[in-house]
Amino acid sequence: MHWANTAASQQYAGLKYTEDRSDARWLAHLLRLGIFPQGSIYPAAERAVRDLLRKRSQLVRQQTANLLSSENVGTRNTGLTGSGNRVKQLTGEEGEHLLPVSEIALAVQSNLAGLRCLEEQSENVERVVLARVKLRAAFQPLLTVSGIGQILGMTIMLETGDIGRFATVGHFASYCWCGGSTKLPNGKRKGEGNTKNGNKYLAWAFVEAANFAVRYNPRVRRFYQRKQAKTKGVVAIKAVAHQLARACYYVLRDQVPFDVSKAFA
Repeated sequence: MHWANTAASQQYAGLKYTEDRSDARWLAHLLRLGIFPQGSIYPAAERAVRDLLRKRSQLVRQQTANLLSSENVGTRNTGLTGSGNRVKQLTGEEGEHLLPVSEIALAVQSNLAGLRCLEEQSENVERVVLARVKLRAAFQPLLTVSGIGQILGMTIMLETGDIGRFATVGHFASYCWCGGSTKLPNGKRKGEGNTKNGNKYLAWAFVEAANFAVRYNPRVRRFYQRKQAKTKGVVAIKAVAHQLARACYYVLRDQVPFDVSKAFA
């Protein structure tokens, strides 16, 4: 049995029509020629925990959406801006005092109630994941990378699999949605390729790690600030995520601790 990598399989341009038989004949021809692009089959034993971590990432994104919604409502109606932690700590009475219109106060309270419920569920998921799986020895060096803890480390481990399946650091960065996608025939740009060909969960994990690294590592923060001065903040964070993804490739391949001076020179 061979598992085809559909993103890397090219259809024969001379076919006038396509159907299951012609597609199967073409794939068999590629296999005979030894150029059949095969995909990676994820171990069945780890799929359930991997999917549970994917659910956690969805819950975290929903938490962020609720928090930002509450902050935006408060800013629009009061002209005041507050930290995320301050918004989380708002009680019903404080919300009614800051937002004199009862309907707006109720909207914020609804967001905060949803936020607390999502936090509770994500914590439940974390407890189950930590009880079911441990970071393998080959992935322990990930904990030395700025911004990566146990949960993000396990997310990267379960989404990456064997690091040896990536021939170069560029392949891994591209798989993490951290590289560009351009068509350059004869050195001239002819458009863009499929920028979403890869693993969106790894992309999310490295963006999360980038935000933590910028917050707690001065060297990474300086790198981010230099990028932010030239472009948008979201692009600067993606640049940090790209550097972290490249660093993680070498950390896992060579089994060495993270060196921030090399990653963010």
